[in-house]
This record gives sequence, C-alpha cells and structure tokens, in this order.
Amino acid sequence: MSRTTLSRYLIEQTRSHNTPADLRFLVEVVARACKAISHAVSKGALGGVLGSMDTENVQGEVQKKLDVMSNEILLEANEWGGTLAGMASEEMDKPYQIPGRYPKGAYLLLFDPLDGSSNIDVNVSVGTIFSVLRCPGDCFSQNDVLGEEAFLQPGTKQVAAGYAVYGPQTMLILTLGDGVKGFTLDRELGSFVLTHENMQVPQSTAEFAINMSNQRHWEPPVQRYVAELQAGEEGPLGKNYNMRWIASMVADVHRILTRGGIFMYPRDAREPDKPGKLRLMYEANPMSFIIEQAGGMATNGQQRILEVEPKSLHERVAVFLGSKEEVERITGYHQA
Repeated sequence: MSRTTLSRYLIEQTRSHNTPADLRFLVEVVARACKAISHAVSKGALGGVLGSMDTENVQGEVQKKLDVMSNEILLEANEWGGTLAGMASEEMDKPYQIPGRYPKGAYLLLFDPLDGSSNIDVNVSVGTIFSVLRCPGDCFSQNDVLGEEAFLQPGTKQVAAGYAVYGPQTMLILTLGDGVKGFTLDRELGSFVLTHENMQVPQSTAEFAINMSNQRHWEPPVQRYVAELQAGEEGPLGKNYNMRWIASMVADVHRILTRGGIFMYPRDAREPDKPGKLRLMYEANPMSFIIEQAGGMATNGQQRILEVEPKSLHERVAVFLGSKEEVERITGYHQA
C-alpha cells in the first residue's frame, strides 16, 4: 500500500487547492529543518547539546544550547530558497534579513525554534512552532531593509502554521487553512508520512492543563473556573476533571488536539503590565490557527486570539485554547 508523504500531500494541494508552489517549497524546507532538529534533540548528551549557555534571549531567558542550535538550523535552511522576504524568531530581538546574495520571496516566516526547552535536560517532549504570513506590498524600506511592521499582522492573515513535536515519535502538524493534517516521521524512509488525515478537537472534555503553582496570582475569572473544575461531580459543572501539565506548549497542545482538553496560560498579578506570558506571534497565533482549523476555539479571555492586532514583534498574550465548550465557558467568565 502506498503511503502519502508530506511532499506528495503538498503537490496534491498545489494541483487541487491552488496552493502556491513557493508556499509548498517553504513548508517542505521547514519540515527538513525540523527533521534536523529532531535528530539533534534525540542525541541528547551523546551530541553534547544539553545544558545552558551564558547568554539570554530577547525575553531575558537563559538560552539552552539546543535553543541556539535550533534557531540556526531554521535560519540557514530557509534563507537561500527564494520564498521568504524575512524571518522572525522568539530567540532574536529584530527580524532576520535575508542575505543580499540570495533572492527574496513573498512570505514571512515566524518561529519558536524549540518550545519547552526547559524540558530538554530531563528528556521530556519539546517542539518547534512556525507561522507563515504574506509579506505586504511595501515590505521593504528604500534601503532594502525589512522592518518589524511587516510582521505585525493579525493571526487571521496566516496562510500556514504548524508545529513539530519531538517525543516518542516525531510528528509534524500542519494547516494550510483547510483542516489539520498530522505527519509522522518515518526514520527509515527519511520522510514525514501522513498518519492523521483530519484532526479534530472534541467539543467537550474532562481534562485541563494549567500551572497550578501560579493559582494565587490568577485573576478572579480563572480562580472561579479552576475551582469549578476541581469541585468535580459535586460542583456546578457536574463531572470530574483530570489535570495534565507538561510545561511544553507543543506537548500540551498536541495532547489536546488528539484527545481534547483546555490549555490555559492566563495573565497574573506578578506582572500586571503584561497581558500574558506566551508570545502572540510565535506561539499563540499559530497554535490558535491550528486549533480553530481542528474545530476548537482560542481566546485571550476577551476576544479571539487570531483577531488581536499585534503592536510589537514580541508581544505577549493570555491563552485559553482547546475544546470549544470549555473555552467558551472561561471566556464568558472573563466577559461577565
């Protein structure tokens, strides 16, 4: 029986859904970069890539060796292909300019090169998240420099998004705006193979994911909602819930995508000037696009995440995403 590889799937999309050839090539290159990152992650201590460096990223977070390596892999893989006008990464302060010796293309690539990297040293699943936007017509200034403004588009403008999860299997989850497909890396074949044809988030759930250690800092709507979840059958929701928390957004969202649940990373009182913890452009937007395409829902408590108008490249946002029934409930508590 023949199997559908990622390349074959993308070719079929070009033929039947008018997916542009340059977008197809871009996704393939990102997938190849994810395979290289997967290989580096899987070697662990054998490859000398565990541990931290003496540097911090733009967020003020200590960088892991694999953070930096994954960032370089994605930059080097995508800079020369002629599909991109520029790139932006959670690990870099400013947009990455395509070197002048390479042609430029119509798209912008944004990525979190290694989400959940605090889990690397303890051998827990991590991943790569990416988002693709079209470059506006006035992308470049007169001196041919790509400014931050080109990237500041709401999530509704995404033309593709996905993530790779590096766990017991390496999987690539992808949406081109027409549902969500899951591909599993066949290491013998060296290709991502379509294994999940039409991924759907169950509408209702009995699981939730949140960092309970921050409970004392949450806003009242979140306090109320989680208290109701914990009350179980005797509470107002009338059923028992299980809590799951991996502390890797890719791993937590992948679990929710495959079996349902709600993922929550709310704003809290420790940093009242910040609207949340997760990055809108590199984490919240691509994951929200995927979840919505799979029939789920994603909000910041007040509005649909994909409709948030970004004001800066490293803007943060509160995130509630997953099974529609529960996301609607917690969003309603915020809006009451």
